[in-house]
Amino acid sequence: MLSDIEIAQKAKVKPIAEIAKKLGIPESAMVPYGHTKAKIALDYIDTLKSKPDGKLILVTAISPTPAGEGKTTTTVGLGDALNHIGKKAIVCLREPSLGPVFGMKGGAAGGGYAQVVPMEDINLHFTGDFGAIQLANNLLAAMIDNHINHGNELNFDVRRIAWKRVLDMNDRALRQITVALGGPANGFPREDGFDIVVASEVMAIFCLSTSLKDLKERLGNIVCGYTKDKEQKPILAKDLKTHGAMAALLKDALAPNLVQTLEHSPAFIHGGPFANIAHGCNSVLATQTALKLGDYVVTEAGFGADLGAEKFIDIKCRKAGLKPAAVVLVATIRALKYHGGIEVKELSKGENLEALAKGITNIERHVNNIRNNYGLPCVVAINHRTEDTDAEVKLLQDKLAHHGAKVILARHWAEGGKGAVDVAKEVVRLCEEPNDFKFVYDEQLPLWDKMKAIATKIYGASDITADSKIRAQIKKLQEGGYGHYPICVAKTQYSFSTDAALRGAPSGHVVNIREVRLAAGAEFIVLVCGDIMTMPGLPKVPSACSIDIDDTGKITGLF
Repeated sequence: MLSDIEIAQKAKVKPIAEIAKKLGIPESAMVPYGHTKAKIALDYIDTLKSKPDGKLILVTAISPTPAGEGKTTTTVGLGDALNHIGKKAIVCLREPSLGPVFGMKGGAAGGGYAQVVPMEDINLHFTGDFGAIQLANNLLAAMIDNHINHGNELNFDVRRIAWKRVLDMNDRALRQITVALGGPANGFPREDGFDIVVASEVMAIFCLSTSLKDLKERLGNIVCGYTKDKEQKPILAKDLKTHGAMAALLKDALAPNLVQTLEHSPAFIHGGPFANIAHGCNSVLATQTALKLGDYVVTEAGFGADLGAEKFIDIKCRKAGLKPAAVVLVATIRALKYHGGIEVKELSKGENLEALAKGITNIERHVNNIRNNYGLPCVVAINHRTEDTDAEVKLLQDKLAHHGAKVILARHWAEGGKGAVDVAKEVVRLCEEPNDFKFVYDEQLPLWDKMKAIATKIYGASDITADSKIRAQIKKLQEGGYGHYPICVAKTQYSFSTDAALRGAPSGHVVNIREVRLAAGAEFIVLVCGDIMTMPGLPKVPSACSIDIDDTGKITGLF
């Protein structure tokens, strides 16, 4: 059996100009990065505003497991399948972070015969967008310390610097550090730390901005620290006169990236916040551009429908005025059995209807959230594996029948677009039905009540808690004019609770808020819940140990 990278390396990739031509994009609007990838010029995107939008299809998943689900693979396969049945479809994905590429999760280019290419480029640097975001973020960090060193005219309280440096790599040693050691020439020593690039507010701003002007304004509104007087007034990036230079670093990166699938379907891959520590969606600009150029746009939201899909709806759709037409919920029989209590090493031992029945509670809650809390029609796509039995598939179909969600086997991993044709036909049908799309909470609700709505409606929790210090911070943000902002929850992706070990669909748990972060440029409030890190660490045996390159430049071991 060929590996993902071997399949991608054997692909006959078309010149990117041919892919752009299929969408009606003129060569003059392309900024090529070699022969197989290009950025689409922002001034051309401006000319598309009067065109009608296509249908937006969201691909999400059950709570992720070590057994694997295949959300990105399904997104790519569905895009190919829609084109296979004669529709004009475009795929919209996030860019992979180098952290998981060299860590343990892997990349974000799909798998098997449902991939975007050039797979190596996409997973390794791509067009340099993340490098630009990292530099813009760290420029602001450097400017803060430089300002303090040269007299601190803005009166920064060095104990309340609210801006961290970032790196697009898993490096636990950088989570909490001390900077500016070595004497007066190096500045004032203080505690600091690094986040991973995908957790940066600059990444969120990048993905939510609709133009260079919007980008620059949002960057200027970043709260990077507070004054050391009694009022503790926020100090903004524009107070440091840094936002213009940050925008200049991001100017080229802001243009969406165009690539193709193995079957030559167009794919925009742009931006990449994680959904467990950020808002988990590709850029608004890429999605809006695709909607003007295609009749169907297939996009994904990170991790499960409780994290990525909720943020896609309550943050991205709310901010950008987007309205999904249908949702595809991805699962594997194998992953559902894991939610039913079976360990990974036991999953290959054959049919287990009892474990599957227990694990189905996880997918039932996700379906309920999609249909009743998000108000959207839903189809369940089972990412087929050869060990799936007819009895297991029938049990899942029977269990979900009363939820109003059709369950369809999809074989796109092995067969490409033709393996997901049945899913594509159901998606087209669902897109023609009226829906009751809605947000989980009203934006005028107090911040505390917004968090409680997410926890009780989506996570199945009984309540939320926080200590007096956290409650005071939330109250201060509410009274400081930020109460209308949406909530971005940072928590484990593996469970509806904040305990990663609780599988299935735990109920009645209490969600504790342990940290509050203001993202004033992105215009949301991050609430960190449970034991979640915004700078991940590498596993004992990182994927980096398997990645290699030969003397001819051929990369191996990349999935």
